[in-house]
Amino acid sequence: MPIRTQSDLPAKEILENENIFVMDENRAMHQDIRPLQVLILNNMPIKQDTELQLLRALSNTPLQIDVTFMNVQSHVSVNTPASHLNKFYTSLHEIRDRYFDGMIVTGAPVEDISFEEVDYWEETCEIFDWAETHVTSTLHICWAAQAGFYHYYGINKRLLPRKLFGIYEHKVANRKIPLVRGFDDIFLAPHSRHTETPAEAIHACKELTVLAESEAAGVFLAIAEGGKKIFVTGHPEYDRYTLNNEYFRDLNKGLPIQVPYNYYPDDNPENKPLLQWRSHSNNLYSNWLNYYVYQITPYDISELGKQ
Repeated sequence: MPIRTQSDLPAKEILENENIFVMDENRAMHQDIRPLQVLILNNMPIKQDTELQLLRALSNTPLQIDVTFMNVQSHVSVNTPASHLNKFYTSLHEIRDRYFDGMIVTGAPVEDISFEEVDYWEETCEIFDWAETHVTSTLHICWAAQAGFYHYYGINKRLLPRKLFGIYEHKVANRKIPLVRGFDDIFLAPHSRHTETPAEAIHACKELTVLAESEAAGVFLAIAEGGKKIFVTGHPEYDRYTLNNEYFRDLNKGLPIQVPYNYYPDDNPENKPLLQWRSHSNNLYSNWLNYYVYQITPYDISELGKQ
């Protein structure tokens, strides 16, 4: 799949070196097809890393995607240069009248405080409400999934006894639902969080359908409104070394952190981590784009506002 980005986005050169097809704006304009419009609300602190991870995850279907990055305006990012944000990011104010085939809302390092204490919580709720009429399908990741459970269904998160950190097994449920088409019965995915949305509360919510779950990590994947809202409590987009970097970051800060579960061979941080989740991550994003975005969204994207 060709991903369309701005020609000078730093992630573009890295992806091309990995033999991933990235199309610049000039070439895309000369193709007589309508690309899918995908909006990414990036709340992660080092935004360039997340850009790269998500663009990789979106690169495995034959569909052309036009990606727009957005950030919240009620929080000042200290880990991403302002020049990068000014050049490659937009705000809800600037795109309020536009429509998008799909939206991805990333996690955020604010899970240890209540939702209302997050300085951009009101803006997040505004974006969620705006997406109801301007986006065909929204994929919520990690903290964004917890935020969605709370905003839409009133299900609050709870603190875990210790950080859920590592690669966990999950079992597929409701196999006939297209989002998990092609998944193995048991698959692996990364988690990195201090809180969880209680599995029993998710199961009890009649609007939600659980599609994958872990005995150790709880609900991993849930869907609502026929795929208009999708919730992923882990980080399938993570790269091989993301958990490694988080582990040594916390270790160097003197924070209490355990070796990521099921990640390093022999649980030895000196060993190269095993990449055990990439195929299912690619499958998840491909299924989302195909069955809940491409197959559902109108060709005239402005029709979204009339539905």
